[in-house]
Amino acid sequence: MSIQSINARNQFRGKIKEIILGPVVSEVDVDTPAGIVTSVITTRSVKELDLQVGTEVLAFVKATEVSVAKL
Repeated sequence: MSIQSINARNQFRGKIKEIILGPVVSEVDVDTPAGIVTSVITTRSVKELDLQVGTEVLAFVKATEVSVAKL
């Protein structure tokens, strides 16, 4: 599968750094030039996409809400 075009502005190319598998959902940490992006996706999707540590991926970010905390 190849991506011809997509209407997402917040795209980050990176490599999977860590996968924490759960029974239903999993966390996928992607190491990008902008930092670590963590995605929570179904474990089924992790298996169907054959995601593994070191796999090169695109992380697409679409946020409907962003929270800010004072440091």
